[in-house]
Amino acid sequence: MDKKHTFHRSDLVRIAVDAMKERGLEPEFPPRALQQLQTIAAAGQDDDPRIRDLSALPWCSIDNDDSLDLDQLTACGPLGNGAVKIFVAVADVDALVRKNSAIDQHAHINTTSVYTSARVFPMLPERLSTDLTSLNPGQERLAIVTEMVVDAEGAVTHSTVHRARVRNHAKLAYDAVAAWIEGEGELPEAARAVPGMDEQLRTQDMVAQRMRARRRQQGSLDLETFQPRAVFDGDRVVDIRQQEQNRARQLIEEFMIATNTCTAQFLARHGGSALRRVVRSPERWLRIVEVASKYGEALPKTPDSRALEGFLARQRQADPLRFPDLSLVIIKLMGSGEYVVEHPRGEPIGHFGLAVRDYTHSTAPNRRYPDLVSLRMVKALLSGEHPPYGLAELATLAEHCTHQEDAAQKVERSVRKSEAALFLQGLIGQKFDAIVTGRTESATWVRIFTPPAEGLLMAGDFNLEVGQKIRVKLLSTNVERGFIDFEQAR
Repeated sequence: MDKKHTFHRSDLVRIAVDAMKERGLEPEFPPRALQQLQTIAAAGQDDDPRIRDLSALPWCSIDNDDSLDLDQLTACGPLGNGAVKIFVAVADVDALVRKNSAIDQHAHINTTSVYTSARVFPMLPERLSTDLTSLNPGQERLAIVTEMVVDAEGAVTHSTVHRARVRNHAKLAYDAVAAWIEGEGELPEAARAVPGMDEQLRTQDMVAQRMRARRRQQGSLDLETFQPRAVFDGDRVVDIRQQEQNRARQLIEEFMIATNTCTAQFLARHGGSALRRVVRSPERWLRIVEVASKYGEALPKTPDSRALEGFLARQRQADPLRFPDLSLVIIKLMGSGEYVVEHPRGEPIGHFGLAVRDYTHSTAPNRRYPDLVSLRMVKALLSGEHPPYGLAELATLAEHCTHQEDAAQKVERSVRKSEAALFLQGLIGQKFDAIVTGRTESATWVRIFTPPAEGLLMAGDFNLEVGQKIRVKLLSTNVERGFIDFEQAR
Protein backbone atom coordinates (compact mmCIF):
# COMPACT_ATOMS: atom_id res chain seq x y z
CA MET A 1 0.00 0.00 0.00
CA ASP A 2 2.86 2.40 0.81
CA LYS A 3 4.22 2.29 -2.75
CA LYS A 4 0.91 3.32 -4.38
CA HIS A 5 -0.64 5.50 -1.71
CA THR A 6 0.36 9.02 -0.66
CA PHE A 7 -0.20 9.21 3.08
CA HIS A 8 -1.65 12.18 4.93
CA ARG A 9 -2.70 13.17 8.44
CA SER A 10 -6.06 11.44 7.96
CA ASP A 11 -4.23 8.15 7.39
CA LEU A 12 -2.43 8.53 10.72
CA VAL A 13 -5.78 9.14 12.41
CA ARG A 14 -7.14 5.96 10.82
CA ILE A 15 -4.04 4.03 11.93
CA ALA A 16 -4.51 5.35 15.47
CA VAL A 17 -8.22 4.44 15.51
CA ASP A 18 -7.47 0.90 14.34
CA ALA A 19 -4.68 0.53 16.93
CA MET A 20 -7.01 1.65 19.72
CA LYS A 21 -9.73 -0.78 18.72
CA GLU A 22 -7.23 -3.64 18.54
CA ARG A 23 -6.18 -2.92 22.13
CA GLY A 24 -9.62 -2.61 23.68
CA LEU A 25 -9.88 1.19 23.66
CA GLU A 26 -12.86 3.18 22.37
CA PRO A 27 -11.83 5.98 19.96
CA GLU A 28 -15.27 7.60 19.87
CA PHE A 29 -17.83 8.56 22.51
CA PRO A 30 -20.97 6.38 22.58
CA PRO A 31 -24.41 7.94 21.94
CA ARG A 32 -25.42 7.81 25.63
CA ALA A 33 -22.39 9.89 26.61
CA LEU A 34 -23.09 12.43 23.87
CA GLN A 35 -26.72 12.62 25.00
CA GLN A 36 -25.62 13.35 28.55
CA LEU A 37 -23.23 15.99 27.23
CA GLN A 38 -26.18 17.86 25.69
CA THR A 39 -27.67 18.30 29.17
CA ILE A 40 -24.56 20.06 30.55
CA ALA A 41 -24.73 23.80 29.93
CA ALA A 42 -22.36 25.37 32.45
CA ALA A 43 -19.36 24.75 34.68
CA GLY A 44 -19.88 22.93 37.97
CA GLN A 45 -21.48 24.84 40.84
CA ASP A 46 -21.57 24.08 44.56
CA ASP A 47 -22.84 26.30 47.40
CA ASP A 48 -21.07 24.34 50.17
CA PRO A 49 -19.93 27.09 52.61
CA ARG A 50 -16.69 25.19 53.27
CA ILE A 51 -15.49 25.95 49.74
CA ARG A 52 -12.97 28.79 49.95
CA ASP A 53 -12.77 31.66 47.50
CA LEU A 54 -9.17 31.72 46.29
CA SER A 55 -9.91 33.26 42.91
CA ALA A 56 -7.83 36.36 43.72
CA LEU A 57 -4.59 34.39 44.08
CA PRO A 58 -2.24 34.93 41.10
CA TRP A 59 -2.94 31.52 39.58
CA CYS A 60 -1.40 30.50 36.27
CA SER A 61 -1.31 27.37 34.13
CA ILE A 62 1.83 26.10 32.36
CA ASP A 63 1.36 23.37 29.77
CA ASN A 64 2.18 22.48 26.18
CA ASP A 65 1.62 25.11 23.50
CA ASP A 66 -1.41 23.27 22.13
CA SER A 67 -2.87 21.97 25.42
CA LEU A 68 -6.48 22.96 26.02
CA ASP A 69 -7.36 20.47 28.78
CA LEU A 70 -5.94 22.42 31.72
CA ASP A 71 -5.95 20.27 34.84
CA GLN A 72 -3.90 22.32 37.29
CA LEU A 73 -2.90 25.82 38.33
CA THR A 74 -0.05 26.98 40.56
CA ALA A 75 0.61 29.98 42.79
CA CYS A 76 2.95 30.78 45.67
CA GLY A 77 3.62 33.11 48.60
CA PRO A 78 6.77 33.67 50.72
CA LEU A 79 6.67 32.74 54.41
CA GLY A 80 10.05 33.87 55.73
CA ASN A 81 13.25 31.98 56.61
CA GLY A 82 13.47 30.78 53.03
CA ALA A 83 10.15 28.91 53.22
CA VAL A 84 7.50 29.33 50.55
CA LYS A 85 3.86 28.23 50.43
CA ILE A 86 3.03 26.52 47.16
CA PHE A 87 -0.60 26.31 46.05
CA VAL A 88 -1.66 23.70 43.48
CA ALA A 89 -5.26 23.70 42.24
CA VAL A 90 -6.64 20.63 40.45
CA ALA A 91 -9.84 20.86 38.41
CA ASP A 92 -12.91 19.43 40.18
CA VAL A 93 -13.98 17.28 37.23
CA ASP A 94 -16.33 15.31 39.48
CA ALA A 95 -18.53 18.40 39.76
CA LEU A 96 -19.83 17.59 36.27
CA VAL A 97 -18.75 13.99 35.68
CA ARG A 98 -20.56 11.95 38.31
CA LYS A 99 -19.63 8.36 39.07
CA ASN A 100 -21.46 5.82 36.86
CA SER A 101 -22.88 8.47 34.54
CA ALA A 102 -22.68 7.72 30.79
CA ILE A 103 -19.65 10.00 30.35
CA ASP A 104 -17.98 8.41 33.38
CA GLN A 105 -18.61 4.92 32.01
CA HIS A 106 -16.77 5.79 28.79
CA ALA A 107 -13.92 7.34 30.79
CA HIS A 108 -13.79 4.15 32.85
CA ILE A 109 -13.34 2.07 29.69
CA ASN A 110 -10.35 3.98 28.30
CA THR A 111 -9.03 5.31 31.66
CA THR A 112 -6.82 7.85 29.88
CA SER A 113 -6.63 10.29 27.01
CA VAL A 114 -4.61 8.97 24.08
CA TYR A 115 -2.25 11.52 22.58
CA THR A 116 -1.06 11.29 18.98
CA SER A 117 0.21 14.18 16.89
CA ALA A 118 -2.48 13.64 14.26
CA ARG A 119 -5.37 13.60 16.75
CA VAL A 120 -5.99 13.58 20.49
CA PHE A 121 -8.53 11.01 21.71
CA PRO A 122 -9.72 12.63 24.96
CA MET A 123 -10.95 10.62 27.93
CA LEU A 124 -13.76 13.17 28.39
CA PRO A 125 -15.65 15.03 25.67
CA GLU A 126 -13.84 18.21 24.62
CA ARG A 127 -16.83 20.33 25.62
CA LEU A 128 -15.86 19.34 29.15
CA SER A 129 -12.11 18.67 29.13
CA THR A 130 -11.18 21.80 27.17
CA ASP A 131 -13.97 24.04 28.47
CA LEU A 132 -16.35 23.37 31.36
CA THR A 133 -13.99 21.18 33.47
CA SER A 134 -10.80 22.88 32.27
CA LEU A 135 -9.15 25.61 34.35
CA ASN A 136 -9.38 28.08 31.48
CA PRO A 137 -8.10 31.66 31.77
CA GLY A 138 -10.57 34.20 33.14
CA GLN A 139 -13.07 31.54 34.25
CA GLU A 140 -14.04 30.75 37.85
CA ARG A 141 -13.84 27.02 38.49
CA LEU A 142 -14.20 24.59 41.39
CA ALA A 143 -10.98 22.89 42.39
CA ILE A 144 -9.20 20.78 44.96
CA VAL A 145 -6.35 22.89 46.34
CA THR A 146 -3.25 21.48 48.01
CA GLU A 147 -1.24 23.98 50.04
CA MET A 148 2.35 22.94 50.75
CA VAL A 149 4.97 24.64 52.90
CA VAL A 150 8.37 24.07 51.29
CA ASP A 151 11.43 24.96 53.37
CA ALA A 152 14.74 26.39 52.19
CA GLU A 153 16.07 22.87 51.58
CA GLY A 154 13.20 21.91 49.27
CA ALA A 155 11.37 19.69 51.77
CA VAL A 156 7.58 19.80 52.17
CA THR A 157 7.14 20.35 55.91
CA HIS A 158 3.36 20.76 56.04
CA SER A 159 0.40 20.37 53.71
CA THR A 160 -3.37 20.82 53.71
CA VAL A 161 -6.04 19.84 51.20
CA HIS A 162 -9.36 21.64 50.73
CA ARG A 163 -11.95 22.69 48.15
CA ALA A 164 -11.86 26.15 46.61
CA ARG A 165 -12.96 28.40 43.81
CA VAL A 166 -10.08 29.49 41.60
CA ARG A 167 -9.46 31.61 38.50
CA ASN A 168 -6.65 31.18 35.99
CA HIS A 169 -5.06 34.61 35.45
CA ALA A 170 -2.45 33.55 32.86
CA LYS A 171 -2.39 30.62 30.41
CA LEU A 172 1.31 29.97 29.76
CA ALA A 173 3.35 27.46 27.76
CA TYR A 174 6.41 25.48 28.80
CA ASP A 175 8.87 26.55 26.14
CA ALA A 176 8.14 30.28 26.35
CA VAL A 177 8.30 30.31 30.16
CA ALA A 178 11.52 28.25 30.14
CA ALA A 179 13.12 30.59 27.59
CA TRP A 180 12.36 33.56 29.88
CA ILE A 181 13.56 31.79 33.04
CA GLU A 182 16.80 30.82 31.30
CA GLY A 183 17.35 34.35 29.95
CA GLU A 184 16.74 33.47 26.32
CA GLY A 185 13.37 35.11 25.74
CA GLU A 186 10.91 37.75 26.86
CA LEU A 187 8.34 37.26 29.61
CA PRO A 188 5.26 35.86 27.81
CA GLU A 189 2.57 38.45 27.10
CA ALA A 190 -0.04 36.63 29.22
CA ALA A 191 2.33 36.85 32.21
CA ARG A 192 3.18 40.52 31.57
CA ALA A 193 -0.52 41.33 31.80
CA VAL A 194 -0.68 40.14 35.44
CA PRO A 195 1.08 42.36 38.02
CA GLY A 196 3.66 40.35 39.98
CA MET A 197 3.45 37.25 37.76
CA ASP A 198 7.14 37.55 36.89
CA GLU A 199 8.04 37.27 40.57
CA GLN A 200 5.59 34.40 40.97
CA LEU A 201 7.33 32.45 38.22
CA ARG A 202 10.82 33.23 39.54
CA THR A 203 9.87 32.06 43.02
CA GLN A 204 8.13 28.91 41.77
CA ASP A 205 11.15 28.05 39.63
CA MET A 206 13.50 28.54 42.60
CA VAL A 207 11.39 26.30 44.85
CA ALA A 208 11.04 23.64 42.15
CA GLN A 209 14.80 23.49 41.60
CA ARG A 210 15.34 23.05 45.34
CA MET A 211 12.78 20.23 45.39
CA ARG A 212 14.37 18.63 42.34
CA ALA A 213 17.85 18.72 43.89
CA ARG A 214 16.52 17.19 47.10
CA ARG A 215 14.71 14.39 45.25
CA ARG A 216 17.81 13.49 43.29
CA GLN A 217 19.87 13.38 46.50
CA GLN A 218 17.31 10.91 47.82
CA GLY A 219 17.62 8.71 44.74
CA SER A 220 14.99 9.95 42.28
CA LEU A 221 16.07 8.83 38.82
CA ASP A 222 16.66 11.47 36.17
CA LEU A 223 16.01 9.54 32.96
CA GLU A 224 15.67 10.76 29.38
CA THR A 225 13.27 9.00 27.03
CA PHE A 226 13.24 9.13 23.23
CA GLN A 227 9.73 10.27 22.22
CA PRO A 228 9.82 12.35 19.02
CA ARG A 229 6.51 13.79 17.84
CA ALA A 230 5.32 14.88 14.41
CA VAL A 231 4.73 18.55 13.61
CA PHE A 232 1.90 19.24 11.16
CA ASP A 233 1.15 22.07 8.78
CA GLY A 234 -2.44 21.31 7.91
CA ASP A 235 -2.51 17.77 6.55
CA ARG A 236 1.24 17.49 6.00
CA VAL A 237 3.93 16.28 8.41
CA VAL A 238 6.61 18.99 8.18
CA ASP A 239 8.99 17.95 10.96
CA ILE A 240 9.77 15.42 13.67
CA ARG A 241 10.94 16.90 16.97
CA GLN A 242 12.13 15.45 20.23
CA GLN A 243 10.55 17.16 23.23
CA GLU A 244 13.29 18.83 25.27
CA GLN A 245 13.31 18.94 29.05
CA ASN A 246 13.43 22.48 30.43
CA ARG A 247 13.00 24.48 33.63
CA ALA A 248 9.27 25.11 33.13
CA ARG A 249 8.55 21.40 32.65
CA GLN A 250 10.65 20.70 35.74
CA LEU A 251 8.66 23.29 37.69
CA ILE A 252 5.34 21.59 36.96
CA GLU A 253 6.83 18.11 37.37
CA GLU A 254 8.11 18.90 40.88
CA PHE A 255 4.87 20.48 42.05
CA MET A 256 2.78 17.62 40.65
CA ILE A 257 5.00 14.97 42.29
CA ALA A 258 4.70 16.81 45.60
CA THR A 259 0.91 17.17 45.23
CA ASN A 260 0.50 13.48 44.39
CA THR A 261 2.54 12.60 47.47
CA CYS A 262 0.54 14.94 49.71
CA THR A 263 -2.75 13.54 48.35
CA ALA A 264 -1.64 9.97 49.10
CA GLN A 265 -0.65 11.02 52.62
CA PHE A 266 -3.94 12.90 53.12
CA LEU A 267 -5.98 9.83 52.18
CA ALA A 268 -3.88 7.56 54.41
CA ARG A 269 -3.96 10.03 57.32
CA HIS A 270 -7.76 10.03 57.26
CA GLY A 271 -8.05 6.28 57.10
CA GLY A 272 -8.92 6.04 53.44
CA SER A 273 -7.73 3.27 51.15
CA ALA A 274 -6.60 4.59 47.81
CA LEU A 275 -5.23 3.83 44.39
CA ARG A 276 -1.48 4.22 44.60
CA ARG A 277 0.87 4.58 41.66
CA VAL A 278 3.90 2.38 42.33
CA VAL A 279 7.11 1.23 40.68
CA ARG A 280 8.35 -1.77 42.60
CA SER A 281 11.93 -2.34 43.69
CA PRO A 282 13.48 -3.92 40.56
CA GLU A 283 13.46 -7.72 40.54
CA ARG A 284 16.06 -7.57 37.77
CA TRP A 285 18.40 -5.39 39.80
CA LEU A 286 21.36 -7.68 39.15
CA ARG A 287 20.92 -7.09 35.42
CA ILE A 288 21.10 -3.33 36.16
CA VAL A 289 24.30 -4.04 38.09
CA GLU A 290 25.66 -5.83 34.99
CA VAL A 291 24.79 -2.86 32.79
CA ALA A 292 26.62 -0.47 35.12
CA SER A 293 29.66 -2.75 35.20
CA LYS A 294 30.02 -2.36 31.43
CA TYR A 295 30.56 1.34 32.10
CA GLY A 296 33.17 0.59 34.77
CA GLU A 297 30.78 1.28 37.65
CA ALA A 298 29.98 -0.95 40.63
CA LEU A 299 26.43 -0.82 42.03
CA PRO A 300 25.38 -2.52 45.30
CA LYS A 301 24.04 -6.07 45.11
CA THR A 302 20.65 -4.99 46.46
CA PRO A 303 18.38 -2.28 44.93
CA ASP A 304 19.63 1.20 45.76
CA SER A 305 18.04 4.12 43.93
CA ARG A 306 20.62 6.64 45.20
CA ALA A 307 23.49 4.59 43.80
CA LEU A 308 21.64 4.13 40.52
CA GLU A 309 20.91 7.85 40.20
CA GLY A 310 24.57 8.63 40.86
CA PHE A 311 25.59 6.28 38.04
CA LEU A 312 22.99 7.79 35.69
CA ALA A 313 24.02 11.36 36.48
CA ARG A 314 27.65 10.58 35.70
CA GLN A 315 26.73 8.90 32.42
CA ARG A 316 24.47 11.78 31.36
CA GLN A 317 27.37 14.17 31.85
CA ALA A 318 30.00 11.90 30.26
CA ASP A 319 27.96 10.81 27.21
CA PRO A 320 24.73 12.79 26.63
CA LEU A 321 24.45 11.46 23.06
CA ARG A 322 23.91 7.86 24.21
CA PHE A 323 22.10 8.65 27.46
CA PRO A 324 18.54 8.17 26.04
CA ASP A 325 19.47 4.62 25.03
CA LEU A 326 20.92 3.84 28.48
CA SER A 327 17.76 5.33 30.03
CA LEU A 328 15.59 2.98 27.96
CA VAL A 329 17.59 -0.05 29.08
CA ILE A 330 17.21 0.95 32.74
CA ILE A 331 13.48 1.66 32.35
CA LYS A 332 12.90 -1.78 30.82
CA LEU A 333 14.87 -3.52 33.58
CA MET A 334 13.07 -1.60 36.34
CA GLY A 335 9.66 -2.61 35.07
CA SER A 336 6.66 -0.41 34.37
CA GLY A 337 4.52 1.45 36.84
CA GLU A 338 1.21 0.05 38.02
CA TYR A 339 -1.81 0.94 40.12
CA VAL A 340 -2.41 -0.91 43.37
CA VAL A 341 -4.74 -0.52 46.36
CA GLU A 342 -2.96 0.40 49.55
CA HIS A 343 -4.49 0.46 53.01
CA PRO A 344 -3.64 3.19 55.52
CA ARG A 345 -2.16 0.67 57.97
CA GLY A 346 -0.27 -1.28 55.33
CA GLU A 347 3.37 -0.88 54.33
CA PRO A 348 3.58 1.26 51.16
CA ILE A 349 5.28 -0.25 48.12
CA GLY A 350 6.52 3.17 47.05
CA HIS A 351 7.76 4.50 43.73
CA PHE A 352 11.34 3.34 43.13
CA GLY A 353 11.92 5.69 40.18
CA LEU A 354 10.81 8.79 42.10
CA ALA A 355 12.28 7.62 45.42
CA VAL A 356 9.05 8.44 47.26
CA ARG A 357 7.17 6.27 49.74
CA ASP A 358 3.64 7.64 49.28
CA TYR A 359 2.43 8.35 45.76
CA THR A 360 -0.85 8.45 43.87
CA HIS A 361 -2.10 10.03 40.66
CA SER A 362 -4.35 12.97 41.47
CA THR A 363 -3.37 16.00 39.37
CA ALA A 364 -4.86 15.25 35.92
CA PRO A 365 -8.54 14.24 36.29
CA ASN A 366 -9.42 15.51 32.80
CA ARG A 367 -6.87 13.12 31.30
CA ARG A 368 -6.52 10.09 33.63
CA TYR A 369 -9.25 8.09 35.33
CA PRO A 370 -7.21 7.15 38.46
CA ASP A 371 -6.88 10.89 39.15
CA LEU A 372 -10.67 11.26 38.96
CA VAL A 373 -11.00 8.35 41.40
CA SER A 374 -8.54 10.03 43.79
CA LEU A 375 -10.43 13.32 43.47
CA ARG A 376 -13.71 11.64 44.42
CA MET A 377 -12.09 9.96 47.43
CA VAL A 378 -10.66 13.30 48.60
CA LYS A 379 -13.98 15.11 48.16
CA ALA A 380 -15.82 12.45 50.14
CA LEU A 381 -13.37 12.80 53.02
CA LEU A 382 -13.60 16.60 52.98
CA SER A 383 -17.40 16.41 53.01
CA GLY A 384 -17.60 13.71 55.68
CA GLU A 385 -19.30 11.29 53.30
CA HIS A 386 -18.78 7.56 52.81
CA PRO A 387 -16.03 6.66 50.32
CA PRO A 388 -17.42 6.37 46.78
CA TYR A 389 -15.34 3.23 46.16
CA GLY A 390 -15.01 0.09 48.28
CA LEU A 391 -11.89 -2.08 48.54
CA ALA A 392 -13.03 -4.66 45.99
CA GLU A 393 -14.00 -1.96 43.49
CA LEU A 394 -10.66 -0.19 43.96
CA ALA A 395 -8.78 -3.45 43.41
CA THR A 396 -10.65 -4.06 40.15
CA LEU A 397 -9.99 -0.46 39.08
CA ALA A 398 -6.27 -0.76 39.83
CA GLU A 399 -5.89 -3.77 37.56
CA HIS A 400 -8.08 -2.30 34.82
CA CYS A 401 -6.36 1.11 34.81
CA THR A 402 -2.92 -0.49 34.68
CA HIS A 403 -3.94 -2.61 31.70
CA GLN A 404 -5.61 0.23 29.77
CA GLU A 405 -2.78 2.68 30.42
CA ASP A 406 -0.34 0.13 29.02
CA ALA A 407 -2.59 -0.30 25.96
CA ALA A 408 -2.75 3.47 25.43
CA GLN A 409 1.04 3.80 25.65
CA LYS A 410 1.47 1.06 23.06
CA VAL A 411 -0.94 2.86 20.73
CA GLU A 412 0.97 6.12 21.15
CA ARG A 413 4.32 4.41 20.48
CA SER A 414 3.05 2.63 17.37
CA VAL A 415 1.56 5.83 15.94
CA ARG A 416 4.80 7.74 16.64
CA LYS A 417 6.58 5.16 14.47
CA SER A 418 4.05 5.67 11.68
CA GLU A 419 4.46 9.46 11.99
CA ALA A 420 8.22 9.14 11.58
CA ALA A 421 7.79 6.76 8.64
CA LEU A 422 5.47 9.26 6.95
CA PHE A 423 7.90 12.16 7.40
CA LEU A 424 10.83 10.12 6.09
CA GLN A 425 8.85 8.86 3.11
CA GLY A 426 10.18 11.66 0.93
CA LEU A 427 13.79 11.19 2.05
CA ILE A 428 14.43 7.69 0.63
CA GLY A 429 18.07 7.38 -0.44
CA GLN A 430 19.37 10.15 1.82
CA LYS A 431 22.20 9.51 4.29
CA PHE A 432 22.19 10.25 8.03
CA ASP A 433 24.45 10.12 11.06
CA ALA A 434 23.21 7.40 13.41
CA ILE A 435 23.96 5.40 16.52
CA VAL A 436 23.40 1.70 17.15
CA THR A 437 20.72 1.37 19.83
CA GLY A 438 20.10 -2.39 19.99
CA ARG A 439 21.29 -5.72 18.69
CA THR A 440 20.16 -9.33 18.76
CA GLU A 441 21.33 -12.38 16.81
CA SER A 442 18.88 -11.55 14.03
CA ALA A 443 18.49 -7.75 14.06
CA THR A 444 20.27 -4.44 14.61
CA TRP A 445 18.47 -1.17 15.40
CA VAL A 446 19.77 2.33 14.82
CA ARG A 447 18.66 5.85 15.73
CA ILE A 448 19.30 8.81 13.44
CA PHE A 449 19.79 12.24 14.98
CA THR A 450 18.25 14.69 12.52
CA PRO A 451 15.38 14.10 12.20
CA PRO A 452 15.11 11.96 15.37
CA ALA A 453 13.88 8.52 14.31
CA GLU A 454 14.61 4.84 14.89
CA GLY A 455 14.67 1.94 12.48
CA LEU A 456 16.11 -1.43 11.48
CA LEU A 457 19.49 -1.91 9.83
CA MET A 458 18.78 -4.17 6.85
CA ALA A 459 22.24 -4.30 5.29
CA GLY A 460 25.81 -3.64 6.38
CA ASP A 461 28.09 -4.78 9.20
CA PHE A 462 25.97 -6.79 11.65
CA ASN A 463 28.80 -7.03 14.20
CA LEU A 464 28.38 -3.43 15.26
CA GLU A 465 28.44 -2.62 18.97
CA VAL A 466 25.55 -0.90 20.75
CA GLY A 467 26.49 2.77 21.09
CA GLN A 468 28.66 2.77 17.96
CA LYS A 469 28.25 5.78 15.65
CA ILE A 470 27.74 4.96 11.98
CA ARG A 471 26.49 6.47 8.73
CA VAL A 472 23.28 5.03 7.25
CA LYS A 473 21.16 5.40 4.12
CA LEU A 474 17.36 5.30 4.25
CA LEU A 475 16.09 2.34 2.20
CA SER A 476 12.33 2.30 2.73
CA THR A 477 9.43 3.18 5.01
CA ASN A 478 6.10 1.53 5.73
CA VAL A 479 3.64 4.00 7.24
CA GLU A 480 0.94 1.42 7.94
CA ARG A 481 3.26 -0.72 10.06
CA GLY A 482 5.58 2.04 11.28
CA PHE A 483 8.66 0.40 9.75
CA ILE A 484 11.80 2.37 8.83
CA ASP A 485 14.66 0.48 7.15
CA PHE A 486 18.27 1.57 6.70
CA GLU A 487 21.49 0.20 5.27
CA GLN A 488 24.98 1.10 6.35
CA ALA A 489 26.32 3.82 4.08
CA ARG A 490 29.69 3.44 2.44
